[in-house]
Amino acid sequence: MSLPLKIIYEGGEGEVVEKKSRFIAQIFPIKSEDEALMFLAQVRKKHYDARHNCFAYVLGEKNETERCSDDGEPSGTAGRPMLDVLTGQGIHDALAVVTRYFGGTLLGTGGLVRAYSAAVKAGLENCTVLEKCRGYSVTVKIDYNNLGKVQHAAAEMGISEERSEYGEQVELAYTVPEESVSAFEREITEKTGGKGKIDRGDETWIYLNT
Repeated sequence: MSLPLKIIYEGGEGEVVEKKSRFIAQIFPIKSEDEALMFLAQVRKKHYDARHNCFAYVLGEKNETERCSDDGEPSGTAGRPMLDVLTGQGIHDALAVVTRYFGGTLLGTGGLVRAYSAAVKAGLENCTVLEKCRGYSVTVKIDYNNLGKVQHAAAEMGISEERSEYGEQVELAYTVPEESVSAFEREITEKTGGKGKIDRGDETWIYLNT
């Protein structure tokens, strides 16, 4: 059974100001390291006059890839705290870039950690975050006499009908979470007395809170 993953569906921006220093966070959904570096280059080009463009990103279901950079800030005061916010909130496949415009006052290591962390949190607040889990495309072919039984069984399990085609028989399409697919197939078989033809298709992702 795979746990739901939190992903950035739509990126966002946030800003905090600390002793006149501006910390501007931009959050991006990413699918690869190349994509992360592309977005980072765009931010650096846009904010070419900033003193620092620090970043952190995570990739993979188990955060197999984690990267971060302090970009000239004291070691451990920017990239790592930013990464900790992403992983602490359970975010996957995302890049955070925080641009700092220096305000003339040194913040110290503790102040920098707090400011960079707060900026990422502010950026995440303006993102659309969704959860997704693994699942399967399942089609059921059934005669009209058993149509209501299949639809009722699916509704009772909270599984939404994606598509329906009506011909000599009815073909219903569902996307079923991985942990529920076997139970769903058993339920359809039981409710229809084995008359439903069930076809489990490709593995896919299901967005849980769209």
